[in-house]
Amino acid sequence: MKQPVVVVGAGVIGLTTAVRLAEAGNQVDVVAAEPPRATTSAVAGALWGPWLVEPRERVLPWAARSLEVLRELADNPKSGVRVVKGIEVSRTSYGPPDWASLLPDRTPCAVEDLPTGYGHGVRYSAPLVDMPVHLDYLLARLQAAGGTLTIRQLTSLDQAGADSHTAIVNCSGIGARQLVPDMDLLPVRGYHVVAENPGLTEFVEADTGDSSDLLAIYPHGDHVILGGTAEPEVWNRDPDAAIAAAIIDRCITLEPRLARATILEHRIGLRPTRPTVRVEAERSTTGRLIVHNYGHSGAGVSLGWGCADEVVTLLAVAI
Repeated sequence: MKQPVVVVGAGVIGLTTAVRLAEAGNQVDVVAAEPPRATTSAVAGALWGPWLVEPRERVLPWAARSLEVLRELADNPKSGVRVVKGIEVSRTSYGPPDWASLLPDRTPCAVEDLPTGYGHGVRYSAPLVDMPVHLDYLLARLQAAGGTLTIRQLTSLDQAGADSHTAIVNCSGIGARQLVPDMDLLPVRGYHVVAENPGLTEFVEADTGDSSDLLAIYPHGDHVILGGTAEPEVWNRDPDAAIAAAIIDRCITLEPRLARATILEHRIGLRPTRPTVRVEAERSTTGRLIVHNYGHSGAGVSLGWGCADEVVTLLAVAI
C-alpha cells in the first residue's frame, strides 16, 4: 500500500522532496500557505553554490547529489535549469571554498576578464535556475506522479495530516519558526531586482565581505536578476526604492550595459536560516512521524535533491 505523506511547504525544498516521495510510490499531498510562485524560492537568483550552510560534513554530499541532478535537468528546457559559465571575483585573494572540487572546470580568470577594481577571480560553469519556471516544472512532475497541492494555512504541524498514520515532512522554510516551533530559525532578507537582459550570457558574483549588500548578476534569457541583499532578522517583504536603486548602481559598476536596461520588478524573500540545516526524523507528542527538512538559508537549490533523497530514506526506515 502507498504510504500517505503530507509535505508542508511548496518552495523548492518542499516540491523537490514531494517529487522524490511521489516517484518512490508514496501518496503525497503538499500543503502550503502560499503557492510555489509566491515562496522565497521563486525570487532566488539561483546559482548552484552551497555557501554559508552547516554542517559541512552533511552539506557536501547533499550538494554533490543536487549538482548531479541539476546537470541532468539542464538537458530538459522545461526544467528552467541551464549550465552557465561565469566568474566569481574579489578585490583580495582568498582560498577556494570546500565545494570547489565538485566543479572541475574552475580556473583563474585572465586579467582582461576582471571588472575594474578587482584583482582576483575564478571562471567556472554551474547550474543556474530560472526559479519560477523550475517551480512550475516540479509541480507538474509531482502531479504526474499522482501528488497534489493544497493551499491552506496551518498553525501547527499536526494540522497537516488527517490521521496519525499520515507521515508529515516539514519543508516549511521560515514558517518552521512557528510551526515547530524553532526559535533558532531566523530570516535573512534577500532583495533582487529583475531587469530586461541587455545581452548578458554569463553570471558574475563579487565578494562583498561581511556586508549585507551583495553583488551578483544572473542572466536568464530575456531577463537578468540583479542582487542583492542578505539582511539578518528583517521580515519586511515590501519593495523599497532606495534598496533597489543601490543594487542597480552596484551592478552597473560591474556591467555598464545594465545602465540602459528597463527594470521589470522587485523580488523579495526571507531565507530560512539557522546554525545548521535540519534534516531528521522524530515522533511528535501524539506519536505522529515527522521528518524535518528546513533551514537551508540561501542554499535550497544547491542542497534540495540531496536532502530530498535523505528524507526518502529516513521515512522508509522510520515506517
